[in-house]
Amino acid sequence: MITFLLCLAALVAAYFTYGKYLEKVCGIDASNPVPSNTMYDGVDYIPMPRWKVFLIQLLNIAGLGPIFGALLGAAYGPVAFLWITLGGIFMGAMHDFVAGVISLKENGTSLPEIIGKYLGGGTRAFMRVFSVLLMVLVGAVFMSQPAELVAANVTLPALESVAFGNTTWELLLVLGVILVYYILATLLPIDKIIGRFYPIFGFALLIMAFSILYILLFHSSTYVIPELTSLRNCIADPEKFPIVPMLFTTIACGAISGFHATQSPMMARCMTSESQSRSIFYGAMIAESIIALIWAAIGMAFWGGVEGLNDAIAQYGGSTARMVNVITETTLGPVVAACVLVGVIGCAVTSGDTAFRCARLIVSDMFAIGQKRFIKRVAVSVPLFAIALFIIFGLPFQTIWSYFAWCNQTLAVITLWCITSYLFRMNKPIVIGLVPALFMTYVCSSYIFVSPMMCGMDNRILAYVLGGVLTLVIAVAVHFKARNFE
Repeated sequence: MITFLLCLAALVAAYFTYGKYLEKVCGIDASNPVPSNTMYDGVDYIPMPRWKVFLIQLLNIAGLGPIFGALLGAAYGPVAFLWITLGGIFMGAMHDFVAGVISLKENGTSLPEIIGKYLGGGTRAFMRVFSVLLMVLVGAVFMSQPAELVAANVTLPALESVAFGNTTWELLLVLGVILVYYILATLLPIDKIIGRFYPIFGFALLIMAFSILYILLFHSSTYVIPELTSLRNCIADPEKFPIVPMLFTTIACGAISGFHATQSPMMARCMTSESQSRSIFYGAMIAESIIALIWAAIGMAFWGGVEGLNDAIAQYGGSTARMVNVITETTLGPVVAACVLVGVIGCAVTSGDTAFRCARLIVSDMFAIGQKRFIKRVAVSVPLFAIALFIIFGLPFQTIWSYFAWCNQTLAVITLWCITSYLFRMNKPIVIGLVPALFMTYVCSSYIFVSPMMCGMDNRILAYVLGGVLTLVIAVAVHFKARNFE
């Protein structure tokens, strides 16, 4: 409990200390004009109140990550608390804040265009394709998973005998409903659906997390949170899944996630003052880290320790949705558990629709396609949904998720180097971005050689050395790119 409480206190304190310091570094000025006024178009550039933008940002970046990822990451042991806390404060929240502020000061420009400005045209071209594909991948993941959750709890007797391979009528029906919703949320003005319903799901996410926090704090004799006494890897197969780099990709949302930087420009287009940046960008990420910390803690405490958690993961076949259901039914009762299930589905859906919306904005920025006319928004969006449906029905979910996890953190690496270049050019302390950039570059580089989903090298020393060499090459390339900027 002491480790958990110290980490919780550190996250809260960071908002008022490190977050405030970052405000000074980035030169936040409430008198500066903001895109919602200077670029207003009634579709994507629309001013909205701070509380609503904060909750939308939280839903955009959170999704299922700080719940599912934290439960799986907790299998590594209490070291997960350390990663969520330090990663959230110095990497994730900094990453979200600075990337968001740059976009805010650049008229709400999408992430690939920002990266192109600070890392060069070649990187811009790569990022345009990479980020759009990642957004479609995210949309596919968060279309299929809530559909499967709903379909598993809904039975249509008249259609029970009809199936298409492994796909039932129930699943097809729910997928169709979610797809229609995604299309509407992607095409309509941001205040029509996202602005109205996201705050509700945002409150649900917070209530869900703080209900579990109540159980941890006031039923601590029943649910004992392990203390951090060493950095030992407690996962069931530590040889196959070493802490470096596997923990840092398992827990992404809650510590650092490249997906977040793609979402911030959407909210930068709706803010009414630069002074809102710390609460919306840094604060939303800190809130997500707190949620991840809570779910990691209950994951270890509920099953009587890390060993019990690993047994539960094996028992439920890695289905974190079922594990969440068991935890909430036991601790909060069946009625609240049903509400939590709805909240979990809502979290997934509200990440998927903004992923597609973000993809539309990136493509429209890429080709300078104005989005005020409805028909132009349709023309950009149709191919994106077509690709997503191909992914859902053409690839196994485990394959999709594994590559999404690595691509997500790779995007964070590119964004961190962009932030470092930005700080260098603005004559600001580059260590703020440089240390996280080097760390995450090494994580993603070594993942290529260590992960069984990629090279899976048996010689771990060689794998780590190759990861270090690749990190050095990338760092030198960015250094020369920044030095040669005119």
